[in-house]
Amino acid sequence: MVQEEALPENLKKEMACTMKSRKNIYLYLLIVMTLVYIGLLAILYYSESASSDAVIRTFGDAFWYSLVTLSTVGYGDLVPVTPLGHMVGMIFLLLSAGIMVTMLGAVVSFLTSEGLPFFMLSVQRNKNWYYFADYSAESSTLAANIYKEDSNALIIYGEKRSGQNEIPNYPCIYLSASPHKIVAKKKNAGAQCKIFLMKENDIGINSRAVNLHELPVEVYARTTNGQDKLSGNINFFHSYECCARQYWRSKPLCRQENTIILIGFGNYGCSILERAILTNILSAEQHVAYHIFGDAGEFLAVHYRLGELFSLNRESETGDSLIFHEENWAENHFILEQADRIIICEDDEQEGWSIFWTLSKYYKISGRIDLRSSRKAPGVSYFGTNEEIYTSQQIIRTELNQAAIMINEIFCRSVSYPTLSWNELDDLHRQSKIAAADHLLMKTRILLRDETITELTSAAVKKAYDRYCKTICSETAKEMYRKLDHMRWLRFYIFYNWSYGPVRDDKARQHPMLCSYEELTLEQRKERDAAWELMGSIFTELE
Repeated sequence: MVQEEALPENLKKEMACTMKSRKNIYLYLLIVMTLVYIGLLAILYYSESASSDAVIRTFGDAFWYSLVTLSTVGYGDLVPVTPLGHMVGMIFLLLSAGIMVTMLGAVVSFLTSEGLPFFMLSVQRNKNWYYFADYSAESSTLAANIYKEDSNALIIYGEKRSGQNEIPNYPCIYLSASPHKIVAKKKNAGAQCKIFLMKENDIGINSRAVNLHELPVEVYARTTNGQDKLSGNINFFHSYECCARQYWRSKPLCRQENTIILIGFGNYGCSILERAILTNILSAEQHVAYHIFGDAGEFLAVHYRLGELFSLNRESETGDSLIFHEENWAENHFILEQADRIIICEDDEQEGWSIFWTLSKYYKISGRIDLRSSRKAPGVSYFGTNEEIYTSQQIIRTELNQAAIMINEIFCRSVSYPTLSWNELDDLHRQSKIAAADHLLMKTRILLRDETITELTSAAVKKAYDRYCKTICSETAKEMYRKLDHMRWLRFYIFYNWSYGPVRDDKARQHPMLCSYEELTLEQRKERDAAWELMGSIFTELE
């Protein structure tokens, strides 16, 4: 896509001259047509007014006759009687056919081209506009969820409707137009337009994404990398991360589960293991073995410090293990049949279904099987449906990161020195707050000893905080709480390849507390209390 700013100056002038010439031609043509029409009226008037039998006696009569004839109404109240008048009348009759064909073509063109959609936009400027660059199953699901939550929403797809597309059950407009045209049409009426790029990494390849950072709108772009923001108005979302966070929130780890199997280690598998590493901390004595089937070479190369906290490729009785299998999952009969949970998270959904049916048909499975499926499936423990992932809460993050944003705001209020707002945080510190927020649900479950809790509600957090206050007087309980949060904190920084250093150095990724709990000073151990005491502020914010 060629941008005007990138064109040479002489080419810009040439294009401007061409456009000006076209405008002049249209103006001259309009003037000529007007003069010809006035000339025909004058001929009709003078020829008819000279005859005593004529009924067209004035210039106004001639004008009325021309309108009635050209519009093909033909009242018959005025008719020319002179030969010259008949000739002018014939010209008007011939012109009327051309005018009607032109008008009919204009109406058809208006209805079948972009004229009607643009007209519909102009009369709905006060609605909340949501622009999708392309139509897809993901776009349609998000649009439907947005419309359920916002009855004043206007959904706009930036392409013409394909005959293969199902007709959505919500009002929408198909319009092959760039975001810049749509935003210009809004004319700042009502709420800002929101723009969605739903294809993976579309921000870098879609021509409609050019210069979106210059528009006064919020842009949400799907990506596969870990970045959360590109510029002030461009927000990234990760469908794999959304799926993983939603999975462990709705199907959290239970105390009796010691063997977890992941089949498929593409984008979904990596994200699910990442969230498990960062949030699945139930007890200081837990020893959960994660068996991963899939190509883990890149994952292990990137997270090269995991061996400092996890037992790699060997099951441990004292801590968590990450066992990466190079062989096919079907060969490990014993592990499959003894597993507490099997997570089928293949990127290829059809391959995932094939594995599910094979397991169900040929293996004696004692644990649960969770299958990633974009659509709901009765009788199957599924996760990651489009309806669960592509919601405004997940994509626009109005709810998913609510607790993380609260944690940052509470921290900002509790200290006297300047701190950064949520939008000013870099990706590492955002992820740190998100990991702490996600573990709040686990803390609530631990304190209440209730593994059925899957939502971070004000009532549940208050009840958990009250129990924390009652049990904190016990030194044993206090040490357990501190050790548990230190485990969570250690996992986060080790996952991001931080190491021990005598002083904190963000550039070198070093921290003086990156050591075992037993090596911490008393003051450092006390710092871990803040993560639990935070629940007292969180439940009031949730209310």
